[in-house]
Amino acid sequence: MQMKIADRLQHTEEYYFSKKLSQIAELNKSGIQVLNLGIGSPDLQPPAIVIDTLIEESKNPHNHAYQKYNGIPALRNAIATWYGKEYSVTLNPETEVLPLIGSKEGIMHICMTYLQPGDEALVPNPGYPSYLSAVRLSGATPVSYDLKEEDSWLPDLNELSKRDLSKVKIMWINYPHMPSGAKANRDFFKAIIAFAKENQILICHDNPYSFILNDEQISILSIPGSKEVAIELNSFSKTFNMAGWRIGMLVGAQERISEILRFKSNMDSGMFYPLQMAASKALSLDKDWYSELNKVYRQRREKVYELLNILNCTYDKNQVGMFVWAKIADKYEDAYVLTDEILDKSRVFITPGGIFGSQGRDHIRISLCAPESTFAEAINRITSSNLSS
Repeated sequence: MQMKIADRLQHTEEYYFSKKLSQIAELNKSGIQVLNLGIGSPDLQPPAIVIDTLIEESKNPHNHAYQKYNGIPALRNAIATWYGKEYSVTLNPETEVLPLIGSKEGIMHICMTYLQPGDEALVPNPGYPSYLSAVRLSGATPVSYDLKEEDSWLPDLNELSKRDLSKVKIMWINYPHMPSGAKANRDFFKAIIAFAKENQILICHDNPYSFILNDEQISILSIPGSKEVAIELNSFSKTFNMAGWRIGMLVGAQERISEILRFKSNMDSGMFYPLQMAASKALSLDKDWYSELNKVYRQRREKVYELLNILNCTYDKNQVGMFVWAKIADKYEDAYVLTDEILDKSRVFITPGGIFGSQGRDHIRISLCAPESTFAEAINRITSSNLSS
């Protein structure tokens, strides 16, 4: 039987990493295991006390029922307390916090809540591909805005103000930025809040990397008046090594939370109670957790710098997050050529920057989610393949 897929999928392809992992699996069958330095899936353990909490709560026979769509009070209170402690943001846990089954779920929920055919959404180039996909799946039109190295990977708000923004309803931003690792300061957030108010645009800030190799944590909601025009996503995946647990959060004004919950409650149910209790415990950890985590990532980053030097790449040591973003040598047409050559000759997978948009076509991204020994082996393989010559 021939089945025609829905029009909403006509311009939405299988996620790049999904396809690449299938290719890597086939290469592994040949005998030489591919070293995967591409995907940002933390290889480190979540906090032991968090795992213990999950186990203990799972033993309670009363904790296996359906849960409320907006999360249990313990988790909402923990999120509000954490935001107050780490970001100096005051949140009402009853009305301004919405736990999510991963922040990627939240991206889709936001787009489906506010966008429809005829609407437009501003999407960063380069940027997380899910912003683009979610906008398209909503039926709206994604409109990219270029981020440039010479502008520190921040949007040019003056240039954007000259565009016709009459159809734009939301704008996706993400700082610390993925893939570039660029940071945004309070002056930038103040400027974009003013821009949003002037143009009646909802700013959707995705903020999962603020604790990784970053000395200053900033939430867009710490800017006075921001709740009028901004919401923020955050995640347990990177900060607490809980990527597979699928726990995230959305914070913002009561009106926005209520509107998005209308869509979310028709798409899923509440998270497993023990997961929510374990997540609450994670948010209570002190600074020692973040310090030890970043000590590991800092050591790994030095090995990545060594690997990039072999490839004659250039990079900014001020970038933060769990990736390193680097510009490739001029001799390569684009990053796809270089990463394919590395995979073919060295059996090392590195992410080409072009998957994040055309502004990344001459960059590569290396994940810090691998042991130092893996980076050392990657360096040996690449050196043996004469890729630096």
